[in-house]
Amino acid sequence: MTTPAYERVAVIDIGKTNAKVVVVDARTGAEIALRKTANTVVKAAPYPHYDTDHLWSFMLDTLRDFAREPGYDALSITTHGASAALLDASGNLAMPVLDYEHLYPDEVNRAYDAIRPDFDKTFSPRLTGGLNLGAQLHYQSTVFPPDFARVTAILTYPQYWAYRLTGIAANERTSLGCHTDLWLPFEETYSPLVDTLGIRQKLAPLRSAFDTLGNIKPVVAIELGLDKPIPVYCGIHDSNASLLPHLVGFGAPCTVVSTGTWVVCFAVDGKPENLDKERDTLVNVDAYGTAVPSGRYMGGREWEIATEDTSKGDRAAEFAAAGDVIDREVMLLPSLVSGTGPFPHAKARWTAEPASAEERRAAASLYQAMMTVTCLEIIGSRGPIVVEGPFAANEVFLAALHTLTERPVHASLADTGTALGAALLAGIRLDTSLRQVESTLPGLQHYARLWAGAITS
Repeated sequence: MTTPAYERVAVIDIGKTNAKVVVVDARTGAEIALRKTANTVVKAAPYPHYDTDHLWSFMLDTLRDFAREPGYDALSITTHGASAALLDASGNLAMPVLDYEHLYPDEVNRAYDAIRPDFDKTFSPRLTGGLNLGAQLHYQSTVFPPDFARVTAILTYPQYWAYRLTGIAANERTSLGCHTDLWLPFEETYSPLVDTLGIRQKLAPLRSAFDTLGNIKPVVAIELGLDKPIPVYCGIHDSNASLLPHLVGFGAPCTVVSTGTWVVCFAVDGKPENLDKERDTLVNVDAYGTAVPSGRYMGGREWEIATEDTSKGDRAAEFAAAGDVIDREVMLLPSLVSGTGPFPHAKARWTAEPASAEERRAAASLYQAMMTVTCLEIIGSRGPIVVEGPFAANEVFLAALHTLTERPVHASLADTGTALGAALLAGIRLDTSLRQVESTLPGLQHYARLWAGAITS
């Protein structure tokens, strides 16, 4: 099948913290327009939920403006995982889209634990709150049965926005294979949980991330001022969108470290033998439907916590401060966000107080690198490492990763790696803008051994 020739692809990119609309040049992969807004949580009944009305208004306003300048010929979608939209018979939300960080009562959690499938089948660890999408659906159906009775269709989150644009309902494997408990990644089918929850008939049809679902429907096209049909692609889970360009560029084996609110590490061509359900490792499913061993922790959120009293300073000063941090053995120990990552039960602490803002940021960067390396070791990571997202601009983190793994490390130069991956679904050219990391940090191997020992002591 030939790929349609597009000049520009618009991408809706909804992260846990921010939502963006990006326009990608299909000939170069360059991002030529970007606008963003906060992805706010409404803390109101029936439970904390995403402000989908605000997001929809933001999308329409931005797509209307971008239709005039710079223009776009197709549209793709990527969103965070652990979310689904529950539709009623009229195609509207039967219940708000639940915030996955909302915590449930103990009795609800115990009831869910009794019905969820085993890790050795789903490779989906038990996570807090609604990070397992199956736990969300169980909570919604058992705590709000009258509302859930109105649900006629369940859509994974990127596909909900595709539905809003096209009127065509779908589900897709990268979101279903994202620690949901609902998918068997090596069997490429739904887990027994869908029948336990009684939702099989409510799940929208499965489609490939690469499928064109349809054109933007006429009523929306008029509102956007479009003068031609705009095809909408099915869409993809955001971490898998970050992975996709490097699947094409490096092949297997390789490792991708996708950074944002979450740091997600993908071991392409890795094996699941050493995955540990107690340490936030799992199997993701890539855009082609292939199982990919993965590890994760809430790195972006932990970075915000660790550096909240500092402002971004001079990169050279922070890099120099890293040497002092290593020499003085100033360490941040895990975990700043409990219940996630490779050390879910460890309580964060500083071994010594940083002497300056630069030292605090440098130590936080070293912490991120050691957490990342821990994930890579557990998932059996091999081959070159690509870092994309905000940490790709963190020189201390990159140098530490290169030093500790002794492997090639490449930093993506793309501003929004998730948007590039989503645009790739529409057949754009691959942006291979990567910078190989050359810097190292003397003494870091010893520092890392002390850090690991301090966690277990």
